[in-house]
Amino acid sequence: SHTMKNGKRKGVQLYVCGECRYQFCNRNEVSAEELWRCYLDGKQTVSELSAAYGLSPSTIKRRLSEVAMEWEQPSLDGGGFVHLDATYWGRGFGVLLALESSTGCPLYMSFVKNETTKDYEDAVCSIRARGYGIRGIIIDGRKSLFNSFAEYPIQMCQFHMKQIIRRYMTQENRKRFISGFFLALTEALSMNKQDPP
Repeated sequence: SHTMKNGKRKGVQLYVCGECRYQFCNRNEVSAEELWRCYLDGKQTVSELSAAYGLSPSTIKRRLSEVAMEWEQPSLDGGGFVHLDATYWGRGFGVLLALESSTGCPLYMSFVKNETTKDYEDAVCSIRARGYGIRGIIIDGRKSLFNSFAEYPIQMCQFHMKQIIRRYMTQENRKRFISGFFLALTEALSMNKQDPP
């Protein structure tokens, strides 16, 4: 790819990538935050940042590691259905995330080593303590979670429901499983409506 000069900002020469039109400046005093922005938002690799700023890859990596990013559980209000699930990136490192089902907004995030029932219980306690009215929970197919959250209407997420349905070989067993799931959901929702607010 080729770059070309693109004017100056505050006395610093700006360059623009001829392919993606991304603007950058070539100076060694670049801040760690600027590098992080280019790395994260600009989708620039360490090698590309090294070439653009005239710094060694080890210097780029060191400066990227200086950036402090720390999640804080958000303030909450309102209520709705909460989707809870964990995702892993290798052994012993994952994230447990709770999303508001209707908007996709994050309600809770925690790094986890294993996916335990207590991790899920901690998430629900944190969400409730911060003022969010949980009307129901969408979870994976782990049986312990159904027992832990028996006070809420529970729905299995579609991905996990499909995985379980695939385990049933005959079409009749699949129909029986799906019918049982929706009968249980309807019953849970009707009991929830009868409870006084």
